[in-house]
Amino acid sequence: MKNIIIITGASSGIGQEFALQIDTAFSNIDEIWLIARREERLAEVAKVMEHATRLIPMDVTDEYAMDDLEMLLEEEQVVVRMLINAAGFGLMGEFDDIPLEEQTDMLLTNCEALTKLTHITLPYMTRGSRIIQMASAAAFLPQPGFAIYAATKSYVLSFSRALNRELAYRGIYVTAVCPGPVNTEFFEVAEQYGKTPMVKKLTMITSEKCVKAALRASYYKKSMVVPGISMKTSLLATKLLPHELVLSITSLWK
Repeated sequence: MKNIIIITGASSGIGQEFALQIDTAFSNIDEIWLIARREERLAEVAKVMEHATRLIPMDVTDEYAMDDLEMLLEEEQVVVRMLINAAGFGLMGEFDDIPLEEQTDMLLTNCEALTKLTHITLPYMTRGSRIIQMASAAAFLPQPGFAIYAATKSYVLSFSRALNRELAYRGIYVTAVCPGPVNTEFFEVAEQYGKTPMVKKLTMITSEKCVKAALRASYYKKSMVVPGISMKTSLLATKLLPHELVLSITSLWK
């Protein structure tokens, strides 16, 4: 049986950073499976990794590709030691200004694909296996101008924390990662219909810091981690203050 780690969104940004940090931090893994749409970018990541890799160029929203992945898991007789769902994207802008198809693509990628990947890999996990789900600090509060994205990440956070409790008896641990803005290619896509408020740009952290915090939290079996002091403060504010007040304050950022 091969011990593997699966990383989605591995061609860039946070997913790529997970691949690079895991490559140096884990020694008992036989193969790291890298999943993303851009095969050439996956190949570039794999070139600098010491572990054996399997490149799986696929769109996580493609049902047929998901079926193929499920069959591959069965054929390879693997043990999934870790699943990292890092694939996802967001679009800023007013709800009625963004094409509906692009908004539903956010739902498919951030929620449906993440759910399917988690479901099809669970049968291949054993005691000690771990799941890392990329949520966001946007999950803490509705976000006008980022409405669908924030809603998808609220789903990821809620689903992940519930699943962590469900799987505890099996010794499988789920960690939801809730960073604020991370300095990646994310914003090249996100700003097609709107602009990032300056206050968010000032609180950006690096992908290295985000991933380091995520892996540490997963190691210690935490159900949630919020990288960055500013986002920890934001979480506290959403717990202590009425949401309508916080929404009024954040609306001033636009």
